[in-house]
Amino acid sequence: MTLDAFRQTLSQSNPPTGLSPLLEALWYDGKDNWDRAHEIAQDITTDDGSWIHAYLHRKEGDHGNAAYWYRRAGRSMPQVSLGEEWKQIAQALLQRKR
Repeated sequence: MTLDAFRQTLSQSNPPTGLSPLLEALWYDGKDNWDRAHEIAQDITTDDGSWIHAYLHRKEGDHGNAAYWYRRAGRSMPQVSLGEEWKQIAQALLQRKR
């Protein structure tokens, strides 16, 4: 799936079947359902799960918690917009899936 195709699914009321939990968390965030996105992300113990978790706390405005999760993900706090980071995460996950 391409990034554009993934974004187009945001017009649907449910996530597409077959999405990984990582992409499902991003999908819910893209639908402005932070709580559901966080529920999913907090149960993923990989570096990518920590990256999404960090992004969500950054979006929430909890920069201390976000910094912790970025460290767990092996990343530093980004200097890009939240929208750009969402795009970067989605692109990275979609490319790995190919």
